[in-house]
Amino acid sequence: MMRRLRRRYAAERRFRAIGVAAVALSAAFLAFLLIVMLAQGMHGFTETRVTLPVNVAAADLPIEPSRVIGRAGNLALAGAGLEDAVETAATRAFGADGTDLLSPGAWIVVRDAITADPSLLRRSQTFSLPVASRFDVAAKGVGSPEAEQVVARLKARGVLTTGWNWNFLTDADATDPTRVGIWGAAKGSLLTMLVTLTLAFPIGVLAALYLEEYAPKNRWTDLIEVSINNLAAVPSIIFGLLGLAVFLNTFGLPRSAPLVGGLTLALMTMPVIVIAGRNAIKAVPPSIRDAALAIGASRVQVIFHHVLPLALPGILTGTIIGMARALGETAPLLMIGMRAFIAAPPRGLTDPSTVLPVQIFLWSDQVDRGFIEKTSAAIIVLLVFLLAMNGLAIYLRNRFETRW
Repeated sequence: MMRRLRRRYAAERRFRAIGVAAVALSAAFLAFLLIVMLAQGMHGFTETRVTLPVNVAAADLPIEPSRVIGRAGNLALAGAGLEDAVETAATRAFGADGTDLLSPGAWIVVRDAITADPSLLRRSQTFSLPVASRFDVAAKGVGSPEAEQVVARLKARGVLTTGWNWNFLTDADATDPTRVGIWGAAKGSLLTMLVTLTLAFPIGVLAALYLEEYAPKNRWTDLIEVSINNLAAVPSIIFGLLGLAVFLNTFGLPRSAPLVGGLTLALMTMPVIVIAGRNAIKAVPPSIRDAALAIGASRVQVIFHHVLPLALPGILTGTIIGMARALGETAPLLMIGMRAFIAAPPRGLTDPSTVLPVQIFLWSDQVDRGFIEKTSAAIIVLLVFLLAMNGLAIYLRNRFETRW
């Protein structure tokens, strides 16, 4: 008996050690992922700039200061040869290769400064302009030897600086990695998730309430239950094909719009919410229902005043799982055209847009090395987006949680 008891205790200790090892291994993998993402992605939030004096007055641009105010001023400055004036200043400051040093969109910084202060057309000004992508990555230690030599010379002259890249958080997609931003995709994800939650949550909860509280137990309800369980396991690209066939080809809704993306993801998320909602409703003790009915409450009052508030934490848990899955989906959104090049953030639910996972997919396929760090930075933004959404849902779940 003592030998059997020692073997039993030894088996328990081994099981506990295996469990601790499994948790430690999982935590190590998670830490490795986060460290790699942060190490590669933090460079995407910074940019390298070069100090360049630009004498706009000496360029003698054929444009009056009164014409550069507003959006029309951008077109006027582009047609007046401002880009050539910036390239001439770069050649004068850094030699024949000065134009290759600047980013293709560097002159836009000068243009925006002139539209904000038209008096710059009549004087000289020193600007801090973004460098080209290959020099930007070289300044961060991952470029070619030739580019690193150029960066070293510029740092020795004291004209090269590295700072926070606010444009990455406020702009949309671009062809130049030094000009890309994540706000267009983030706003598209936000609008798409808003449509998904608005449709999937109330319909899923009401369906769960009906199936659990009102639906008769017969072969039709059994068929519906089996169908819902099967829909929760259907590959996501099938829902993309359904959205393409129904929302685009049949109803003619605008392609690549958050409205269509939200409708498609709502179809995918709804079965998860229904299943979680039914389990949460079933977990409410029958005594709650009996007590409410005993004091004269109607069936609807029992459900909406007692059962639903007590089941809400479990329903929100299912919603968290469904929305997290929808936020990271790419395949169904590719089917409805949300992989287009979108150079401006969407202004509404029907404007063309993309989402964060698709934007990450598009940047990861680019040849330019500058897009590598932007891809990792976009992944960090996606993780922050996901953590914020889940944090809000967890707060609401704990807020309504009841223990008995």
